[in-house]
Amino acid sequence: MNLTEKLKNYIDTINISEYGFADISGIKTGELLENEPSAKNLHTGISIVIKLSPAVLEGISDKPTHSYFHHYRTVNAHIDASLLKIGMFLDSHGYRYYPIPASQSINGFQGVFQHKTVARLAGLGYIGKNAMFISDKLGIGIRLGTLLTDAPLDTCNEISGGSCGSCNICTSVCPAMAIYGENFNPQKPDAALIDRKVCSDYMKDKFQNIGRGVVCGICMRNCPKFKI
Repeated sequence: MNLTEKLKNYIDTINISEYGFADISGIKTGELLENEPSAKNLHTGISIVIKLSPAVLEGISDKPTHSYFHHYRTVNAHIDASLLKIGMFLDSHGYRYYPIPASQSINGFQGVFQHKTVARLAGLGYIGKNAMFISDKLGIGIRLGTLLTDAPLDTCNEISGGSCGSCNICTSVCPAMAIYGENFNPQKPDAALIDRKVCSDYMKDKFQNIGRGVVCGICMRNCPKFKI
């Protein structure tokens, strides 16, 4: 049994909805991560997916709910703990690992690395018009986690062909009017899909009493790829 098979068997024991492995050696990791010397030469990305509770998401209407905010934080904690377990497994086999926080903002709207980049390269799905990752298997009601490693894992060699096509539901339901309605282009940044500042400012203004205005979920709840 090779390392990839051993790791898969281990991940199957820690309550992960879906996962995949990607070769990220050919992508730009971003300025923030490049300033982290300990993350250099970690060219394999492990993407994990946790399905959110449809019962909780169904409560979102024209605003998020307190239950959704709590669920969001609880799932993030599970992701972080799961990445640590996976990393410790790899460490026990002599490999380095670097977990990316499930939810972290630096300089306003930017994290050290985009989870959806690895998820897409791992062949798990595609990026929607609202800049959220949509799993081919689980749909849009998910959260992602990422771990970088130097472990020689068998990686995906086929990217999903999924696309939002002509659907513009997320654009029409966004109360902040922050979504432009453009299909994802890997050659363009998130700014081509959504105005993060407009989105963030709206949440802070309208939903301050629900988790300090850091969650919304309206576009996700109304997406045709929302699965019960």
